[in-house]
Amino acid sequence: MTAFTALALQVETTAGAEVRAAVDRIGAQVGASKAWLGPDLRLVVLPEYVLTGYPTGQGTAEWRDQVALDPDGPEYRALATVASDHDVFLCVNAYERDGHFPDLYFQASVILSPAGEAVLRYRRLHSLFSPTPYDVWDRYLEIYGIDGVLPVARTEIGNLAVVASEEILMPELARALALRGAEVLCNPTSEASSPALTPKAIARRARAVENLAYVVAANTGGLRGIAIPGDSTNGGSELIDHQGRVLAQAGPGESLVAAAELDLAALRRARLRPGMGNLLSRVKTGLWADEYARHDVERPEPGVPGVPPDRARLRARQAEAITRLYGR
Repeated sequence: MTAFTALALQVETTAGAEVRAAVDRIGAQVGASKAWLGPDLRLVVLPEYVLTGYPTGQGTAEWRDQVALDPDGPEYRALATVASDHDVFLCVNAYERDGHFPDLYFQASVILSPAGEAVLRYRRLHSLFSPTPYDVWDRYLEIYGIDGVLPVARTEIGNLAVVASEEILMPELARALALRGAEVLCNPTSEASSPALTPKAIARRARAVENLAYVVAANTGGLRGIAIPGDSTNGGSELIDHQGRVLAQAGPGESLVAAAELDLAALRRARLRPGMGNLLSRVKTGLWADEYARHDVERPEPGVPGVPPDRARLRARQAEAITRLYGR
């Protein structure tokens, strides 16, 4: 399949909601979106932490016990049924446990196929106050390998990957996934929205152009159940093509407006065409590998693997990285 419809489904997120009720509501909205947009709808991207909201001061253990899902748990099975019932690839972002690291949780983005299978599981690598695989790097690589850290799903609708939320600001991640073959970057997010271009909106356009990739970014349609004004993260879900053009964009509120056709044949022609615009083919990987290796910035957390650092330690770790970058 070289052309299909993708949807950044903009739904409201309620912190503290019952997870199964959120899954059922999402299932109904995916079904209604399929009926509205038609049978060519094959990819649906949901917003960041759409089932639970985000931690607002809870410690790692408390948040893990409160909301983290088991990778083979009933919530994922119910979402897999949504994907299979509506013949879509469904990208969902949630907090989840890992039996190899019982004291931690990870923020995961999972793509579920129309066959009801998890074809991709990506754990967010950049997060200031939540655990990431980089905190337990050696052990994580031993278990999952680098392909499990930077997964790309090769599917009937193209090569899919995920860049979670603010990671769209990290050009290295999107570039690494594109070098691994990713054609569509799913970007579940929950971010401040504005009628003006935000840093993340600018970054989405840049990541699309520099990697010759589509970007499908789903923002929340409001965030309820916490103290911040609920419409601060409301609207702006969008689809960007490989030339940085906005194909569709949603206003505020729950919406299926951010939907458009993705033409993989056109993208693949662009990737095979020599010229100045073929930026992905012009990357000097050896040069940058050597240069990056010279710099010591953020490090894996030292100490006992799997023991979660508290927020004070995480702040201190960032301060240490800034010192290494700029000196005292």
